[in-house]
Amino acid sequence: MIRLLMFGAVLALVTFWLHRRLVRAPGLGRPWSIIVDAVLVSLWALVIIGIGSGEVFDPGWARIPGFVGMVWLAAVFYLILGLLVVAVVSLLARLLRSVRRRGPAPAAGPAVEPAGTSRRRVLQVATAVVAVGAIATAGYGVVEAARPRIVRVRVPLRRLPPEFVGLRVALVSDLHVGPTRGREFTARVVDLVNEQRPDLIVIAGDLIDGTVAKVAADLEPLAELVAPLGVFGVSGNHEFYADDGGRWLDVWDRLGVRTLRNERVSVNRDGASIDLVGIHDYSSPKPYEPDLDAALAGRDPSTFALLIAHEPRQALEASDLGVDLQLSGHTHGGQMWPIRYLVPVQQPSVQGLDRIGNTTLYTTRGAGAWGPPVRVGAPPEVTILTLDRPD
Repeated sequence: MIRLLMFGAVLALVTFWLHRRLVRAPGLGRPWSIIVDAVLVSLWALVIIGIGSGEVFDPGWARIPGFVGMVWLAAVFYLILGLLVVAVVSLLARLLRSVRRRGPAPAAGPAVEPAGTSRRRVLQVATAVVAVGAIATAGYGVVEAARPRIVRVRVPLRRLPPEFVGLRVALVSDLHVGPTRGREFTARVVDLVNEQRPDLIVIAGDLIDGTVAKVAADLEPLAELVAPLGVFGVSGNHEFYADDGGRWLDVWDRLGVRTLRNERVSVNRDGASIDLVGIHDYSSPKPYEPDLDAALAGRDPSTFALLIAHEPRQALEASDLGVDLQLSGHTHGGQMWPIRYLVPVQQPSVQGLDRIGNTTLYTTRGAGAWGPPVRVGAPPEVTILTLDRPD
């Protein structure tokens, strides 16, 4: 509740700034100024409902208004970017006019529109273009985020046992059900996975946003996941935000997902085996800190190791400890352009197949979306990885 109040206060300041930029700066007259202000305040309230849905508010009633609010939050993001561009261009134009005034006076000519009126009109048009563009971009992002698709990737691995060549692994991550997505979305992802008939299913965390009491029912379709070699999962960071992450993993176990809590299991195929290792998220609180050393303790280092770890940066340690392949999520591929360019500040990989030291890393963009149910330039995916040996 404290986090919600703090966010509400910050968002109120942003809303006031939008009032200044959308109403005051372009000189919007009545009744449109009153209408726009009323819409801004109403959308502020819907965002608060969206942020609190799944944790403070019951998604049963909060999901639909919260969905609208969270889409508006995405539009606000693009509004801020666009209005900042307008402000910078306006500042540069003023500086240029100031420089020109210092030159010789222009020759007398026909009467022209006063400069102040002309600038106000240009600002009105620019503001309208930014507002329409921001809303249109958010709308496109809603459509994009609602359609997770299958992405197929061949992964060449030097130490892969011959018996595991052709193994098809389904990687599912970052559903973030609860505030804006519910049981139907989980069922759609489960159907996508099962239609591919994978040999092994791994879940890389961040399935939810909310408490067990309010959101657990939205994960029940996970019980329908089927794979001959099993369904395994690890925690993400969001499992710990609104509730105890251990309780969430207990829910997964009851749904048939074998959770790996800093541990490993042996996966067997045609008489050969590999180590499937799972650790908690990089930022997990006590007593759930990730411990790759403990998960790998006592293993035969000549055995191929496949690690499930929520964040790509966990591959840095995995490389030092002899892990062959790591499967991760977390980044969403940036989710909304241009955020993808900030991801490398924290993570060594944004999306797709990569190499971190001695470890091959695949980072999925994930099937869902955090916060706004919007994706721009980072379409959602369920990944089918086919393990192979190099040519």
